[in-house]
Amino acid sequence: MNTLSEERASKVPEVTLAFWAIKIAATTLGETAGDAVSMSLDLGYLVGTLIFSAIFIAAVLVQIRAVRFHPVLYWATIIATTTLGTTIADFADRSLGIGYAGGTLLLASLVVASLAVWYKTLGTISVASVRSPASEAFYWVTIMFSQTLGTALGDWTADAPALGYSGSAVIFGAALAVVAACYFWTRISHTTLFWAAFILTRPLGAVVGDLMDKPLDEGGFAMSRFTASAALLAFIAVGLVAFPHRAAKQAH
Repeated sequence: MNTLSEERASKVPEVTLAFWAIKIAATTLGETAGDAVSMSLDLGYLVGTLIFSAIFIAAVLVQIRAVRFHPVLYWATIIATTTLGTTIADFADRSLGIGYAGGTLLLASLVVASLAVWYKTLGTISVASVRSPASEAFYWVTIMFSQTLGTALGDWTADAPALGYSGSAVIFGAALAVVAACYFWTRISHTTLFWAAFILTRPLGAVVGDLMDKPLDEGGFAMSRFTASAALLAFIAVGLVAFPHRAAKQAH
């Protein structure tokens, strides 16, 4: 029987270019699908958060109990974190009145705290070390916080008149390009760069998702949230079929 600290086969994917393409699509889907439930269906942010919380908890439990890496299960869990992140951030920022700046600061603190506790408990936050129920639990909690942070940060920048959705997308895209350059041409820890890139993909997805479905007079493309979500889901499905998805290799 597995214990919380027992090592086993990795159930997170190898980090490749296909990983990042699907991650950006999944974060964008989280924005459009989250808004579709809370806004288009008029269920509200609280009800949307409760719905996606149940889906997130169920997905994580199934993921942790699985005995090997399943790409569809992994990415379904990622999508669950990003849709939940969308509704939590919107509920905190708008319904509770915390505001974008306050929400961003609070969630950034939670991400840092999660990574710090994870490192103090297990001695590493490397993705390649995610091979036990304990490390998986830290991994998914950190991801959920990072997805929520990304929504708040993306909404905050997009709300700035000088940036808007397209300007914010350029900013976050450029920041990701800088992280990629550091990966190839500096000696900065690849683990640090992974988490920086992982966090930055979420606000990029948030503003791209808003760009797709916001009205034309607000700088968007006025797509239906359901149409945008279906298109993004189809892109993810093609990516899962077209490219190989292997479990991360053992850290040395």
